[in-house]
Amino acid sequence: MEDIIKDLSTYGYLILFFYSLSGGIVALVAAGILSSQGSMNIWICIATAMAANIIGDAALVWLSRYNKSAVMPYIKKHRRKLALSHLLIKRQGAKIIIMQKFIYGLKTLVPLAIGFTKYPILRFNIISTIGACLWAFVMGFGSYYAGTYFAKFFNVFSDKPYIALIILLVLVGLIWTYFNFATKKNKPPL
Repeated sequence: MEDIIKDLSTYGYLILFFYSLSGGIVALVAAGILSSQGSMNIWICIATAMAANIIGDAALVWLSRYNKSAVMPYIKKHRRKLALSHLLIKRQGAKIIIMQKFIYGLKTLVPLAIGFTKYPILRFNIISTIGACLWAFVMGFGSYYAGTYFAKFFNVFSDKPYIALIILLVLVGLIWTYFNFATKKNKPPL
């Protein structure tokens, strides 16, 4: 465990950057916890995650806007979820662009949906930057200040690792159930 923490504090900023290109909630929380223990600098972690998140979202919008044919085979199974993202963007606008940073399943779908539409890229990038700043500060400082509690929490799971697996499976199941329910095709009445 100590070797892993040493490697994370050595290569942590690089790992945080690449992981934050596509979301990075877990990496930012881990970096906040390591920062609270003195292994990393919280300000550098927040700046790294924020920059990577902005770049990742802009790349997804650009990719889906100008390379639709290359992206479509990868999202064929997720067309209903993409349509849900598109509806959320139409209804909520800037709020959903900011909130997608905090919701695991929407992080990739919202920028892709925006790229498929005629939504102005400059407006998206400005709102995405605001959202990335908010996301990085909330998640970074939240995990930084809760780092001692997280350390106690992980110590409990190191003794009983099966509890962490059960909690992870329940969370994944809840997210999966939500998306299946939200994108369920309405059957016409008989």
